[in-house]
Formats: sequence, structure tokens, C-alpha cells
Amino acid sequence: MDKHDPWLSWAVELQSLAQAGLYYGKDRFDLERYQRIRDIAAEMIAHQSGLSLDKVKDLFCCETGYQTPKLATRAAVFQGDKVLLVQEPKGWALPGGWVDYNVSVKENAEKEVREEAGLEVRAGRVIAVMDGERHHATVYPWKVCIVFVLCTLLGGQFRANLETTASGWFSLDDLPQLDLEKTTPEQLRMCLEASRAVHWETVLE
Repeated sequence: MDKHDPWLSWAVELQSLAQAGLYYGKDRFDLERYQRIRDIAAEMIAHQSGLSLDKVKDLFCCETGYQTPKLATRAAVFQGDKVLLVQEPKGWALPGGWVDYNVSVKENAEKEVREEAGLEVRAGRVIAVMDGERHHATVYPWKVCIVFVLCTLLGGQFRANLETTASGWFSLDDLPQLDLEKTTPEQLRMCLEASRAVHWETVLE
């Protein structure tokens, strides 16, 4: 689906309203109506995307409470002017992923580098908090906020894992094929500037 497709925006908004109604509503008839609105939103997504309705409901309608953006981290680790990237199925990217429910942003940034690159790092400066929709073509039925964290290398070496097939250090003038759904050249330049700066003002979107 095109992330600019109005049907996606309408369905996401309907789902969000229905989820809040199901959480805060008291009247059983209202709860039935909110559930039907949620089902309609899922049907809209399934119809437009070609995914099965069961798959859409599993991804789209499994949460309770007030709907908030999902949080992800991307760790920026440098050796001089070379940045650490990991190879994923669609290309290379900064190590990162969804923030697990039981860890902090700092802990998640460090954990993702350990899991995807086999390296131990210490997370320090927050480079940016970005709206994923503004920078990536990935279509999610929810808002995504990405926290870019500057990390200091402590040691380690790459280990085989289920998420990445390799890691490496790259100059921004000689980048491999990037997975643009996860990392863009502009984001890498921003991270490099942050690594060089004595004082850095966090980019906030």
C-alpha cells in the first residue's frame, strides 16, 4: 500500500478511535459498536493491501488501551568516520529494532548492537527522535517513532544470528546497498555530524 493512500490514514484513525472506545467505554452496546468499527478498519486494510483479514487483525487489532506510536531504536557506532552497518535481507542498515517492553531506550540500543553485530557498546547521546513516516517507505498501520542513539564501541566481534548475515564499517562516501526502509544516507550523515559535534542539539520531530 502507498503510505500516502487516504484509505490507510482513514483506517488507522478508525482503528485508533475504536481501540480507545473499547478501553474507556462502559455501555455494552457502545462496546459492540466500537468493536464493529475496529473490524471495519481491519477489513479496509485487508482489502487495500491484499493481506488476509486474520493477518491484518493479528498485526492491527491486538492491542488494548489508548493507542500510541510504536518505538524503535537505531544505534550509530563509529570508528573514525566509518559507521557500523549490519546486513539484513533487503540491504544494510544501522543496528536496531523495536524497543522491547521490558527495557529502556538506552538498553535497547545496546542490546540491538549486541544481537545484530556481536559488539558491546555504551549508549550515550540521543541524536534524533524521528517520525518514521517522513523518512521511510515502509507502510505500517500505526505511527512509528525512531530514536537514533550515538554509541561508543567497547569491544566484541560479529556472531552469526537470526537477523543479520554480516556487519562492517563503511565510509559514507562508499556505502553498500542500504535497506531504505530502515536507514537512509541522510540519516547516516546526520549521525556522523552528531559524532563529530562537541555540542549536539537533538533533532526532534
